[in-house]
Amino acid sequence: MSGPPGGPDREAGVLASLPPLRTGGRLGRLWDRVAGSDVDAAVIVEPANVRWLTGFTGSNGVVVVLGADEALLVTDARYEEQAPAQIGEAGCSGEIEVVVARDPAKAAAPRLGASARVGIEDRVAWGEQIRWSEAVTAETVPVSGIVERLRAVKDGAELARIEAAANIADGALASVVPMLRPGTTESHLQRALDGAIRSAGASGPAYDTIVASGPNAALPHAAPTGRRLESGDLVIIDVGALVDGYRSDMTRTFVLGDPSDRAAAMLEAVERSQAAGAAAVEPGVEAGRIDTACRSVLDGAGMGDAFVHGTGHGVGLDIHELPRVASGSAAALEPGNVLTVEPGVYFPGFGGVRIEDLLVVTDSGHRPLTLHPKTPLVPLPA
Repeated sequence: MSGPPGGPDREAGVLASLPPLRTGGRLGRLWDRVAGSDVDAAVIVEPANVRWLTGFTGSNGVVVVLGADEALLVTDARYEEQAPAQIGEAGCSGEIEVVVARDPAKAAAPRLGASARVGIEDRVAWGEQIRWSEAVTAETVPVSGIVERLRAVKDGAELARIEAAANIADGALASVVPMLRPGTTESHLQRALDGAIRSAGASGPAYDTIVASGPNAALPHAAPTGRRLESGDLVIIDVGALVDGYRSDMTRTFVLGDPSDRAAAMLEAVERSQAAGAAAVEPGVEAGRIDTACRSVLDGAGMGDAFVHGTGHGVGLDIHELPRVASGSAAALEPGNVLTVEPGVYFPGFGGVRIEDLLVVTDSGHRPLTLHPKTPLVPLPA
Protein backbone atom coordinates (compact mmCIF):
# COMPACT_ATOMS: atom_id res chain seq x y z
CA MET A 1 0.00 0.00 0.00
CA SER A 2 1.40 3.39 -0.92
CA GLY A 3 1.67 6.08 1.73
CA PRO A 4 -0.07 9.46 1.74
CA PRO A 5 1.34 12.31 -0.34
CA GLY A 6 4.19 14.05 1.41
CA GLY A 7 5.32 12.87 4.82
CA PRO A 8 8.34 10.68 5.56
CA ASP A 9 8.25 8.91 2.18
CA ARG A 10 8.36 12.16 0.26
CA GLU A 11 11.04 13.59 2.56
CA ALA A 12 13.17 10.47 2.09
CA GLY A 13 12.80 10.87 -1.66
CA VAL A 14 14.04 14.45 -1.53
CA LEU A 15 17.05 13.44 0.57
CA ALA A 16 17.87 10.53 -1.74
CA SER A 17 18.17 12.96 -4.64
CA LEU A 18 20.84 15.05 -2.90
CA PRO A 19 24.60 14.49 -2.82
CA PRO A 20 25.92 13.27 0.55
CA LEU A 21 27.16 15.80 3.06
CA ARG A 22 30.80 15.26 4.01
CA THR A 23 32.37 17.16 6.90
CA GLY A 24 35.81 15.56 6.76
CA GLY A 25 38.53 18.19 6.42
CA ARG A 26 36.51 20.95 8.05
CA LEU A 27 38.31 20.41 11.34
CA GLY A 28 41.64 21.19 9.70
CA ARG A 29 40.27 24.38 8.17
CA LEU A 30 38.93 25.40 11.56
CA TRP A 31 42.25 24.64 13.24
CA ASP A 32 43.94 27.20 11.01
CA ARG A 33 41.58 29.82 12.44
CA VAL A 34 41.99 28.53 15.99
CA ALA A 35 45.75 28.86 15.76
CA GLY A 36 45.33 32.33 14.31
CA SER A 37 43.19 33.32 17.30
CA ASP A 38 46.13 32.84 19.69
CA VAL A 39 44.53 29.92 21.52
CA ASP A 40 45.71 26.34 21.87
CA ALA A 41 42.30 24.64 21.81
CA ALA A 42 38.71 25.66 21.17
CA VAL A 43 35.33 24.71 22.61
CA ILE A 44 32.45 24.84 20.11
CA VAL A 45 28.95 24.92 21.64
CA GLU A 46 26.65 26.48 19.05
CA PRO A 47 24.44 23.62 17.70
CA ALA A 48 24.70 24.66 14.05
CA ASN A 49 28.49 24.91 14.36
CA VAL A 50 28.66 21.46 15.99
CA ARG A 51 26.54 20.02 13.19
CA TRP A 52 28.63 21.69 10.48
CA LEU A 53 31.86 20.32 11.94
CA THR A 54 30.74 16.78 12.76
CA GLY A 55 27.43 15.91 11.09
CA PHE A 56 25.94 15.30 14.55
CA THR A 57 22.32 16.50 14.79
CA GLY A 58 21.54 15.78 18.45
CA SER A 59 20.39 18.47 20.85
CA ASN A 60 23.35 18.11 23.23
CA GLY A 61 26.86 18.22 21.84
CA VAL A 62 30.08 20.12 22.53
CA VAL A 63 33.13 19.90 20.26
CA VAL A 64 36.56 20.35 21.82
CA VAL A 65 39.07 21.09 19.08
CA LEU A 66 42.55 19.87 20.01
CA GLY A 67 44.37 19.92 16.68
CA ALA A 68 44.04 19.86 12.90
CA ASP A 69 42.87 16.24 12.99
CA GLU A 70 41.91 15.74 16.63
CA ALA A 71 38.71 16.70 18.43
CA LEU A 72 36.25 15.40 20.98
CA LEU A 73 32.48 15.40 20.60
CA VAL A 74 31.10 15.29 24.13
CA THR A 75 27.46 14.29 24.39
CA ASP A 76 25.16 12.40 26.74
CA ALA A 77 24.06 8.77 26.84
CA ARG A 78 20.99 9.41 24.67
CA TYR A 79 23.30 9.81 21.68
CA GLU A 80 25.80 7.02 22.44
CA GLU A 81 24.91 5.26 19.17
CA GLN A 82 23.69 8.19 17.08
CA ALA A 83 26.77 10.36 17.50
CA PRO A 84 29.42 7.94 16.17
CA ALA A 85 27.07 6.79 13.41
CA GLN A 86 26.50 10.33 12.14
CA ILE A 87 30.17 11.22 12.45
CA GLY A 88 31.01 8.14 10.39
CA GLU A 89 28.43 9.02 7.73
CA ALA A 90 29.89 12.50 7.52
CA GLY A 91 33.37 11.10 6.88
CA CYS A 92 35.18 12.40 9.95
CA SER A 93 35.28 9.43 12.32
CA GLY A 94 39.09 9.39 12.13
CA GLU A 95 39.27 12.98 13.35
CA ILE A 96 36.58 13.17 16.01
CA GLU A 97 36.27 10.97 19.10
CA VAL A 98 32.89 10.63 20.80
CA VAL A 99 32.92 10.96 24.59
CA VAL A 100 29.74 10.22 26.54
CA ALA A 101 29.64 12.32 29.70
CA ARG A 102 27.30 14.54 31.65
CA ASP A 103 29.83 17.33 32.16
CA PRO A 104 31.75 18.27 28.99
CA ALA A 105 34.23 20.45 30.87
CA LYS A 106 35.26 17.71 33.30
CA ALA A 107 35.38 15.12 30.51
CA ALA A 108 37.64 17.27 28.34
CA ALA A 109 39.88 18.64 31.09
CA PRO A 110 42.45 15.78 31.03
CA ARG A 111 42.97 16.32 27.29
CA LEU A 112 43.44 20.07 27.76
CA GLY A 113 46.09 19.86 30.48
CA ALA A 114 48.91 21.10 28.25
CA SER A 115 46.89 23.93 26.69
CA ALA A 116 47.88 27.39 27.84
CA ARG A 117 44.75 29.11 26.50
CA VAL A 118 41.39 27.57 25.64
CA GLY A 119 39.02 29.58 23.46
CA ILE A 120 35.33 29.13 24.25
CA GLU A 121 32.65 30.31 21.82
CA ASP A 122 31.26 33.53 23.20
CA ARG A 123 27.68 32.29 22.85
CA VAL A 124 28.15 29.92 25.79
CA ALA A 125 26.00 30.61 28.85
CA TRP A 126 27.75 32.38 31.71
CA GLY A 127 27.26 29.45 34.07
CA GLU A 128 28.80 27.07 31.54
CA GLN A 129 31.77 29.40 31.08
CA ILE A 130 32.36 29.30 34.85
CA ARG A 131 32.25 25.49 34.81
CA TRP A 132 34.92 25.40 32.10
CA SER A 133 37.09 27.88 33.96
CA GLU A 134 36.87 25.78 37.12
CA ALA A 135 37.40 22.43 35.37
CA VAL A 136 40.52 23.19 33.33
CA THR A 137 43.88 24.50 34.44
CA ALA A 138 44.35 26.52 31.25
CA GLU A 139 43.24 30.11 30.85
CA THR A 140 39.82 30.36 29.17
CA VAL A 141 39.12 33.21 26.75
CA PRO A 142 36.17 34.01 24.46
CA VAL A 143 36.39 33.42 20.71
CA SER A 144 33.87 34.68 18.19
CA GLY A 145 32.88 33.76 14.64
CA ILE A 146 35.64 31.25 13.93
CA VAL A 147 33.20 28.61 12.65
CA GLU A 148 30.60 31.02 11.27
CA ARG A 149 33.08 32.56 8.84
CA LEU A 150 33.85 29.13 7.44
CA ARG A 151 30.17 28.23 7.23
CA ALA A 152 29.51 31.32 5.12
CA VAL A 153 31.01 29.59 2.05
CA LYS A 154 28.84 26.64 1.07
CA ASP A 155 30.07 23.54 -0.73
CA GLY A 156 28.14 21.75 -3.46
CA ALA A 157 26.20 19.44 -1.13
CA GLU A 158 25.12 22.37 1.02
CA LEU A 159 24.04 24.37 -2.01
CA ALA A 160 22.02 21.41 -3.28
CA ARG A 161 20.04 21.35 -0.02
CA ILE A 162 19.43 25.09 0.01
CA GLU A 163 18.33 24.99 -3.62
CA ALA A 164 16.00 22.06 -2.93
CA ALA A 165 14.48 24.06 -0.06
CA ALA A 166 14.07 27.08 -2.33
CA ASN A 167 12.37 24.99 -5.02
CA ILE A 168 9.93 23.59 -2.45
CA ALA A 169 9.10 27.08 -1.18
CA ASP A 170 8.58 28.28 -4.76
CA GLY A 171 6.09 25.48 -5.31
CA ALA A 172 4.31 26.08 -2.02
CA LEU A 173 3.84 29.75 -2.79
CA ALA A 174 2.55 28.97 -6.28
CA SER A 175 0.01 26.58 -4.76
CA VAL A 176 -1.55 29.26 -2.53
CA VAL A 177 -1.62 32.19 -4.95
CA PRO A 178 -5.11 31.10 -6.15
CA MET A 179 -6.24 31.43 -2.52
CA LEU A 180 -5.36 35.15 -2.43
CA ARG A 181 -8.94 36.34 -2.43
CA PRO A 182 -11.00 38.70 -0.27
CA GLY A 183 -12.25 36.80 2.76
CA THR A 184 -9.27 34.43 3.11
CA THR A 185 -7.52 34.87 6.45
CA GLU A 186 -3.81 35.34 6.95
CA SER A 187 -3.70 32.32 9.25
CA HIS A 188 -5.39 30.12 6.66
CA LEU A 189 -2.77 31.07 4.09
CA GLN A 190 0.03 30.36 6.57
CA ARG A 191 -1.34 26.90 7.31
CA ALA A 192 -1.71 26.17 3.61
CA LEU A 193 1.88 27.23 2.93
CA ASP A 194 3.29 25.17 5.78
CA GLY A 195 1.27 22.14 4.70
CA ALA A 196 2.42 22.45 1.10
CA ILE A 197 6.04 22.69 2.24
CA ARG A 198 5.77 19.46 4.23
CA SER A 199 3.81 17.69 1.49
CA ALA A 200 6.62 18.44 -0.94
CA GLY A 201 9.15 16.65 1.27
CA ALA A 202 10.67 19.37 3.42
CA SER A 203 11.09 18.86 7.17
CA GLY A 204 8.93 21.95 7.63
CA PRO A 205 9.11 25.71 7.18
CA ALA A 206 12.53 27.33 7.60
CA TYR A 207 11.10 29.85 10.07
CA ASP A 208 7.69 31.13 11.14
CA THR A 209 5.94 31.82 7.85
CA ILE A 210 4.78 35.43 7.51
CA VAL A 211 1.50 36.40 5.89
CA ALA A 212 0.67 40.08 6.51
CA SER A 213 -2.12 41.95 4.77
CA GLY A 214 -3.37 45.51 4.67
CA PRO A 215 -2.21 47.52 7.71
CA ASN A 216 -0.51 44.41 9.13
CA ALA A 217 1.93 44.51 6.21
CA ALA A 218 3.44 47.63 7.77
CA LEU A 219 5.01 45.33 10.39
CA PRO A 220 8.15 43.74 8.87
CA HIS A 221 7.86 40.57 11.01
CA ALA A 222 4.11 40.44 11.54
CA ALA A 223 2.63 37.18 12.81
CA PRO A 224 -0.36 35.91 10.79
CA THR A 225 -3.73 36.73 12.32
CA GLY A 226 -7.38 36.02 11.65
CA ARG A 227 -7.63 39.20 9.56
CA ARG A 228 -9.49 38.59 6.31
CA LEU A 229 -7.97 39.86 3.10
CA GLU A 230 -9.74 42.75 1.41
CA SER A 231 -9.80 44.09 -2.12
CA GLY A 232 -6.87 46.46 -2.68
CA ASP A 233 -4.77 44.96 0.10
CA LEU A 234 -1.01 44.67 -0.11
CA VAL A 235 -0.11 41.17 1.08
CA ILE A 236 3.44 40.26 2.14
CA ILE A 237 4.28 36.53 2.15
CA ASP A 238 7.68 35.56 3.57
CA VAL A 239 8.23 31.81 3.22
CA GLY A 240 11.08 29.31 3.30
CA ALA A 241 11.57 25.56 3.58
CA LEU A 242 13.90 23.34 5.63
CA VAL A 243 15.67 20.43 3.91
CA ASP A 244 18.17 18.27 5.83
CA GLY A 245 18.95 21.15 8.17
CA TYR A 246 19.41 23.78 5.44
CA ARG A 247 17.02 26.67 4.84
CA SER A 248 15.67 28.91 2.12
CA ASP A 249 14.20 32.41 2.39
CA MET A 250 11.93 34.33 0.02
CA THR A 251 9.42 37.18 0.15
CA ARG A 252 6.88 38.30 -2.41
CA THR A 253 4.30 41.08 -2.13
CA PHE A 254 0.92 40.84 -3.84
CA VAL A 255 -1.93 43.28 -4.33
CA LEU A 256 -5.53 42.13 -4.55
CA GLY A 257 -7.00 43.75 -7.61
CA ASP A 258 -5.93 47.14 -8.92
CA PRO A 259 -3.48 48.89 -6.59
CA SER A 260 -3.99 52.42 -5.38
CA ASP A 261 -1.56 55.01 -6.68
CA ARG A 262 0.31 54.87 -3.37
CA ALA A 263 0.55 51.08 -3.38
CA ALA A 264 1.65 51.07 -7.03
CA ALA A 265 4.43 53.56 -6.26
CA MET A 266 5.62 51.42 -3.34
CA LEU A 267 5.65 48.25 -5.43
CA GLU A 268 7.53 49.91 -8.28
CA ALA A 269 10.16 51.47 -6.01
CA VAL A 270 10.86 48.28 -4.05
CA GLU A 271 11.06 46.19 -7.21
CA ARG A 272 13.67 48.57 -8.65
CA SER A 273 15.52 48.65 -5.33
CA GLN A 274 15.66 44.87 -5.09
CA ALA A 275 16.83 44.55 -8.70
CA ALA A 276 19.60 47.10 -8.07
CA GLY A 277 20.77 45.26 -4.97
CA ALA A 278 20.76 41.88 -6.70
CA ALA A 279 22.69 43.30 -9.64
CA ALA A 280 25.48 44.35 -7.25
CA VAL A 281 26.04 40.80 -5.99
CA GLU A 282 29.32 39.41 -7.29
CA PRO A 283 32.57 38.08 -5.83
CA GLY A 284 34.83 40.68 -4.26
CA VAL A 285 32.06 43.22 -3.65
CA GLU A 286 31.73 44.51 -0.11
CA ALA A 287 28.35 43.53 1.30
CA GLY A 288 27.67 47.11 2.30
CA ARG A 289 27.58 48.12 -1.37
CA ILE A 290 24.49 45.95 -1.87
CA ASP A 291 22.77 47.84 0.92
CA THR A 292 23.81 51.14 -0.65
CA ALA A 293 22.45 50.08 -4.06
CA CYS A 294 19.05 49.27 -2.55
CA ARG A 295 18.82 52.36 -0.38
CA SER A 296 19.83 54.77 -3.12
CA VAL A 297 16.79 53.74 -5.19
CA LEU A 298 14.40 54.14 -2.27
CA ASP A 299 16.00 57.45 -1.27
CA GLY A 300 15.43 58.66 -4.82
CA ALA A 301 11.78 57.63 -4.60
CA GLY A 302 11.36 59.54 -1.34
CA MET A 303 10.88 56.34 0.66
CA GLY A 304 14.29 55.89 2.24
CA ASP A 305 13.02 56.53 5.77
CA ALA A 306 10.48 53.72 5.35
CA PHE A 307 13.24 51.11 4.83
CA VAL A 308 13.76 50.20 8.48
CA HIS A 309 15.75 46.95 8.42
CA GLY A 310 18.93 45.52 6.94
CA THR A 311 19.12 44.65 3.27
CA GLY A 312 20.01 40.98 3.73
CA HIS A 313 21.88 38.18 5.45
CA GLY A 314 23.48 34.85 4.80
CA VAL A 315 21.34 31.69 4.91
CA GLY A 316 22.29 28.07 5.60
CA LEU A 317 21.94 25.92 8.70
CA ASP A 318 20.63 29.08 10.37
CA ILE A 319 18.21 31.50 8.78
CA HIS A 320 20.50 34.41 9.68
CA GLU A 321 24.18 33.77 9.00
CA LEU A 322 27.18 35.56 7.60
CA PRO A 323 27.63 37.56 5.46
CA ARG A 324 25.71 40.44 6.96
CA VAL A 325 24.32 42.71 4.24
CA ALA A 326 23.90 46.11 5.87
CA SER A 327 25.29 49.61 5.88
CA GLY A 328 29.01 49.61 6.63
CA SER A 329 29.52 45.87 6.15
CA ALA A 330 33.02 45.49 4.71
CA ALA A 331 32.88 41.71 4.22
CA ALA A 332 33.90 40.86 0.64
CA LEU A 333 31.57 38.37 -1.03
CA GLU A 334 33.03 35.01 -2.03
CA PRO A 335 31.82 32.29 -4.42
CA GLY A 336 29.65 29.97 -2.37
CA ASN A 337 28.11 32.69 -0.21
CA VAL A 338 24.32 32.40 -0.05
CA LEU A 339 22.54 35.61 0.88
CA THR A 340 19.26 37.44 0.69
CA VAL A 341 18.53 40.80 -0.90
CA GLU A 342 15.30 42.04 0.68
CA PRO A 343 14.54 45.77 0.66
CA GLY A 344 11.14 46.86 1.91
CA VAL A 345 9.12 49.94 2.79
CA TYR A 346 6.52 50.14 5.56
CA PHE A 347 3.92 52.82 6.26
CA PRO A 348 1.99 52.41 9.54
CA GLY A 349 -1.76 52.25 9.09
CA PHE A 350 -1.46 51.65 5.35
CA GLY A 351 0.76 48.65 4.61
CA GLY A 352 4.14 47.58 3.32
CA VAL A 353 6.03 46.02 0.45
CA ARG A 354 9.03 43.69 0.64
CA ILE A 355 10.66 41.67 -2.14
CA GLU A 356 13.33 39.13 -1.26
CA ASP A 357 15.42 36.73 -3.30
CA LEU A 358 17.97 34.18 -2.17
CA LEU A 359 21.16 34.32 -4.27
CA VAL A 360 24.33 32.27 -4.45
CA VAL A 361 27.55 34.08 -5.34
CA THR A 362 29.28 32.43 -8.31
CA ASP A 363 32.73 32.85 -9.82
CA SER A 364 31.38 35.41 -12.28
CA GLY A 365 28.42 36.98 -10.48
CA HIS A 366 25.41 35.37 -8.85
CA ARG A 367 22.57 32.93 -9.45
CA PRO A 368 19.08 33.26 -7.99
CA LEU A 369 17.78 30.29 -6.01
CA THR A 370 14.26 31.64 -5.45
CA LEU A 371 12.40 31.77 -8.75
CA HIS A 372 8.75 32.53 -8.01
CA PRO A 373 7.64 35.44 -10.26
CA LYS A 374 7.59 38.89 -8.73
CA THR A 375 4.35 39.86 -10.50
CA PRO A 376 2.32 41.43 -7.69
CA LEU A 377 -1.12 41.86 -9.26
CA VAL A 378 -3.69 39.23 -8.30
CA PRO A 379 -6.78 39.68 -10.50
CA LEU A 380 -10.07 39.44 -8.62
CA PRO A 381 -13.01 37.36 -9.85
CA ALA A 382 -15.51 39.34 -11.87
